[in-house]
Amino acid sequence: MAKTRVLILGAAGRDFHNFNTVYRDNADYEVVAFTATQIPDIDDRKYPAQLAGSLYPDGIPIVPEDELESLIAEKSIDLCVLAYSDLSDNTVMELASRCNAAGADFTMLGVKRTMLASSKPVIAVTAVRTGCGKSQTTRKVADVLKAAGRKVVAIRHPMPYGDLVAQKVQRFATIDDLKKHKCTIEEMEEYEPHIASGVIVYAGVDYEAILREAEKEADVILWDGGNNDTSFYRPDLTITVVDPHRPGDEISYYPGQTNLRLADVIVINKIDSAYPEDVNEVRENSREANPRATIIEAASPVSVANPNLILGRRVLVVEDGPTLTHGDMEYGAGFVAAERFGAESLVDPRPVAVGSIAETFEKYYADRETVNVLPAMGYGDAQMKDLEETIRRCDCDSVIIATPIDLARVIRIDKPSVRVTYDLQEIGKPDIADVLKAFTGVK
Repeated sequence: MAKTRVLILGAAGRDFHNFNTVYRDNADYEVVAFTATQIPDIDDRKYPAQLAGSLYPDGIPIVPEDELESLIAEKSIDLCVLAYSDLSDNTVMELASRCNAAGADFTMLGVKRTMLASSKPVIAVTAVRTGCGKSQTTRKVADVLKAAGRKVVAIRHPMPYGDLVAQKVQRFATIDDLKKHKCTIEEMEEYEPHIASGVIVYAGVDYEAILREAEKEADVILWDGGNNDTSFYRPDLTITVVDPHRPGDEISYYPGQTNLRLADVIVINKIDSAYPEDVNEVRENSREANPRATIIEAASPVSVANPNLILGRRVLVVEDGPTLTHGDMEYGAGFVAAERFGAESLVDPRPVAVGSIAETFEKYYADRETVNVLPAMGYGDAQMKDLEETIRRCDCDSVIIATPIDLARVIRIDKPSVRVTYDLQEIGKPDIADVLKAFTGVK
């Protein structure tokens, strides 16, 4: 029988995992190509032969998603597999319609085929959108487990933007490891907080190989999910974070709603800064979609070391990049801090943005009259230099850094700067410690 010819629609992460778990050694299928979107400088590359397996001695091309229809026609594609996340339901159906109209079937793989089993307990922290507060929730879970004497190893959702062969299995135990593995700003933002708290982090491309290495030194595996993707591992407990700043998104984004329905625990975050009616809407949607889940309500209060660098000043707010771009948030913790600590005004960075930063504004902010934040995009050295130059050109009194890492450590900021930090603060009971009792041994 002829092989089913497959095109995997991706963004360097879930697409490679789906290939590795379902298609790599499956002679019934031929994966003709991956498409790339969302992340710059990924297309026009290859998934290398060293990772693709014996059926693909030449590797697999990675091509731009905007060539979708022509690829389906020219390569006689039978099946398109959606394998990236944080997409509205409308966007998913638009992609499905494009594939179907071009003659191909369209599918999304379910968790049964793509979740790997571990020999160690697994706690998965996921979200319904990028920027819900998953990172501080993950840190809270790790803190509770460590306090109970458990050795926690975090496995982070993939961000393989460099040498894919070298990134097959990566281990981060010290800050120096970030430099060793040539991490981007986005990678450092996710790995460094864990490292600083004494938690070893694994990441890379081949998540079965990663899991087997992590199991050698962990009592508990902590899946630190990216965007709003589903866990790559079969969890013993799933914690899903929802955001009342974007009410309704929890039931209208893919695969965020999947995470909501899979959750054992739902954390409604940011209730301190959201409208009560939006908190109620998210709570009601969560209960209707998943009535069996335990609901925890929480805040993510912001703090700064030197509020005098904000009070009465014209500030440039630098926010976590993916939260603003893929996550569709208009602002983040830096904007909240600027208002809370009395900034005179917020500087619009668009007039002085350069290179890829200017392109980011054109792509994600073209329809907005006012932009009071700068997304900290840093997917490579060139983009980090563009970010540094954009900040240098801004006419402001000080810079508010609201990225998960201290941005001033990795790029030069020639103005006074103040860093915003935020942690999860549960409101009332139950709390994270309560839902982790089976893992901590606490009665």
